[in-house]
Amino acid sequence: MQVLIYTSFGILSVICAIFHILANRTQQEEIVTSNPTFIQFQRKYFLVYFLALAADWLQGPYLYKLYSYYGFIEPQIAVLYVCGFASSVVFGTATGVLADKFGRKKLCIIFSIIYSISCLTKLSRNYGLLILGRVLSGISTSLLFSAFEAWYVHEHIETYDFPTEWLPVTFSKATFWNGILAIVAGIVANLFTGALHLGPVSPFMLAIPFLIASGVLVTIQWKENYGNKKIKLRNSCVEGLRHIVQNRRTMLIGAIQSLFESVMYIFVFIWTPLLDPAGPPLGIVFSCFMVCIMIGSSIFQLLTHYKFAPHTILNISLILGLISMLVCVASTNPRHFSPPASYMSFLLLEFACGMYFPAMGFLRSQLLPEAHRVGIMNWFRLPLNLIACVGLMMLHGDPSQMGERNIFAICTLLMGIAVICGFNFATHAKDDEDLIPSNNVDNKQNQNAVNSLVSV
Repeated sequence: MQVLIYTSFGILSVICAIFHILANRTQQEEIVTSNPTFIQFQRKYFLVYFLALAADWLQGPYLYKLYSYYGFIEPQIAVLYVCGFASSVVFGTATGVLADKFGRKKLCIIFSIIYSISCLTKLSRNYGLLILGRVLSGISTSLLFSAFEAWYVHEHIETYDFPTEWLPVTFSKATFWNGILAIVAGIVANLFTGALHLGPVSPFMLAIPFLIASGVLVTIQWKENYGNKKIKLRNSCVEGLRHIVQNRRTMLIGAIQSLFESVMYIFVFIWTPLLDPAGPPLGIVFSCFMVCIMIGSSIFQLLTHYKFAPHTILNISLILGLISMLVCVASTNPRHFSPPASYMSFLLLEFACGMYFPAMGFLRSQLLPEAHRVGIMNWFRLPLNLIACVGLMMLHGDPSQMGERNIFAICTLLMGIAVICGFNFATHAKDDEDLIPSNNVDNKQNQNAVNSLVSV
C-alpha cells in the first residue's frame, strides 16, 4: 500500500504540473499591476491569510487518527465529527452578519484565539473536552472563510480605492498557493507524525504557532472595517427561501450542492478508518487528494477554454462521483475488501471535486441574486449538513465494516439523485448565455469550499 501511495503521489504531481502549465496558457492575459502600494497591501494580506490556511491544512490528515489513537471507537468519533458539522452550520449562518456588525479584524483575531484553543483540546483524552474542541473548530472554520476575505475586499475597494478588476489577481494567487500549502501541509504532518514519531497530536501543536503569528499580525498591521450593520439574518433567510421556492434552477442547484457535498462530508470522516488498517502514510494520502483537486481544477479551466458549458462540466463531475461511490461499495465488500481499490476511487472523487467546485461556484454566482445570496446559501447548507449528520449517526449505530459499505450504498444513491438533478438543470440552462463564462472562471469559491469541507 505504501508503494502505491508514494508512487501515485509522484505521478500525480507530474500530471498536476503539466495540466497547470496547460491551463495557464489558455488563460486570457492576466491583469498585471506594478503599483507598489497594491503589491505591499496584497503581501500584507497574504502573509496573514496563508499562515491561517497553513494551520488549517496541517490538521486535516490526522484528525480521525488522533481520536482513534486515544482509544475512541468509530461511533464515538462519528459523534465528534457531527459536533463539528453542526457547529459550522449553526455559526456559519451568522458569521457574515457578525463580521459586518462587530468588525472583520476583531473576528479574525477571535479566529486565531478560538482555533488555538481547539488545537490545545487535542492534548486531552477527555471526551467532553474533545467535543468542545470540535465545536470551536466548526466556529473557526466559519470565520476563516468569511471574515478574512470580507476584510480584504473592503480594504481593496473602500480604503485603497483599487479597481475591482484587480481582485481576481489576488484571488487567483491565493487559490494557487492554497493548493500548494495543502500539499506541503500533508507532507509536513506525515513527517512529524510518522518519520519523527511525535504522534498524531503533533500536527495540531504545530498549527498553534501559525495561528498565533496570524493573530498577532492582524492585531499589529490590519485596520478595522465594518459592513452593513443594518442587515438582519431573519429577513435575509426569509427572502432567500422565497427565491428558492420561486426559481426552479436555484432549487436544482441547491439540491445538487446538498447531495454532492454531503457525500464529501461523509468522505472526510470515512477515508481514514478505511485506509488506516493497511498502514498508509496518511499525510501523503492527504497530499495526493489535494493534488487530484488541483488537477481537476486545471482541467476545468481547460474545458471552459474549449467552450464546455459549466453545467456540462458539473454533470461530468457528478458522474465521476457516482462511479467513485460504486467502486467503494464493491471495494468494501467484506468478502473482497480492497483498500487499494478504495484509495483509487477516493482519488477519482477528489478529481471530481476539483471540477465540481469551480463549476458550482460559477453557476451560483450567475443564478443567486446578490441581495439574497447569504440567505439562499444558508438554506443550501441546512439539508447538506442534515444529510451528513444522519449518515455519520448511522455509522454510530453500525460500526461494522458492513456499516461502512451501507454508507457508501447510501452515498451512491445520493450521487445518483444528484446526477438526475444535474441533467434536469442542464435542460433548463442550455439556452442561457449568462451561464456560459466569457472569461476564465475565478477559483476563489473553489478554494473556500474545499478548505471548509476538509476543516470540519
